[in-house]
Amino acid sequence: MTLLADLLATVFDRRAANVTTGSYDGSSLLEMVDALMVTRSETQVLGLAREILARFPKLTDEQKLAFFRHLAIGMDIDPQAVRAALNAYEAAPSQSTYRAFLAAAEPQRQELVRRLNQAPNATAALVQMRTDLLRLGRDDATLSAIDLDFRHLFVSWFNRGFLVLRPISWESPAHILEKVIAYEAVHEIQSWDDLRRRLAPEDRRCFAFFHPAMPDEPLIFVEVALTKGRASSIQALLSEDRTPIAASEADTAVFYSISNCQPGLAQISFGSSLIKQVATDLAAEQDGLKTFVTLSPIPGLRKWSDQIGAPWDPDTPETMQGLAAHYLVNAKRDDGLPFDPVARFHLGNGAVISDIYPTGDQSPKGLEQSGGVMVSYYYDLAKVTANQEHYIATKDVQALPSVKTLAKATAGTIGTNETPLHG
Repeated sequence: MTLLADLLATVFDRRAANVTTGSYDGSSLLEMVDALMVTRSETQVLGLAREILARFPKLTDEQKLAFFRHLAIGMDIDPQAVRAALNAYEAAPSQSTYRAFLAAAEPQRQELVRRLNQAPNATAALVQMRTDLLRLGRDDATLSAIDLDFRHLFVSWFNRGFLVLRPISWESPAHILEKVIAYEAVHEIQSWDDLRRRLAPEDRRCFAFFHPAMPDEPLIFVEVALTKGRASSIQALLSEDRTPIAASEADTAVFYSISNCQPGLAQISFGSSLIKQVATDLAAEQDGLKTFVTLSPIPGLRKWSDQIGAPWDPDTPETMQGLAAHYLVNAKRDDGLPFDPVARFHLGNGAVISDIYPTGDQSPKGLEQSGGVMVSYYYDLAKVTANQEHYIATKDVQALPSVKTLAKATAGTIGTNETPLHG
């Protein structure tokens, strides 16, 4: 592998030396990549980066894979150089030996991505590039290290300090509203009228995180219903016939849908910050809001039930309620975390399981994935930090006593699922 990398690097270095002007018509994409890495001209960096990012989306999947494999092989670290630099640092720790070690330990492709990001609108293009990488490299171990490099850079570029929280309302620009419709991942928005019912009434809210480099692209958004008491049915919450209330009458904020908008930012976490920031802002805005809960799907319930052979009877809500409680409290992956992805998210944010609603979602999707059951996670703003720290340290599923009692009773009937599951 190292010999192949050296050969590729030699070939492309020679070709890159010829790409020195602002005209790239006769140059291949890989020639421009290597030229970008050696030029010291700011003008050439911008020109090459712009041209590479313009050409990449037009490539076939086979050509994109060739591009990614060049990054994986031709722009990887040199293990021998890393070892030598580490030995030098251990022998004589200093700023210079530490700098040499950092330089050796960082693959060239990270610097490539940084240089590409200097072009106008490059951040969005690089997010889309990672979307292609995730799609094409799912089963290719050679490309997994590239994704770690993208994630390493994106975690810095998209940290909470750079994100802007903006409300989305019925008066928001049409191109933003179109994206809310397109990106809604939990409860499909059927029409513009459906969207209006979620955004226009006084007792409805929507908030999204944006990044200054992608001002017209929401990264993640959450939809909130202001209610009297807790909601137990998504159909009732979104009903065409419901009667809105004044926001001042509400005592509960129900987070009923949270959608990640950019596949290229997968595993770059925004949701925890979004929910906590929105809850804090709403509490400051509306004195009467005292309770902050979700009305959440249970997407892994059917898969888990099939794996362990548990009774599946959507026509008996009590059975499904007990099954859901057992699943949420007891079903774990082989790493000790909850099997359910939504549970991992909210428990990891410091929420606790508070209620299980056996007929919460009667849509075809809801019936298929959970037999119609939904769950409520409770965010106690005074305790979320302590809850989060406890969960991270212990992986203990925190739930109200009523839920744990129901889970224990059901586990005694169908088994405790002591075998960790893969999810």
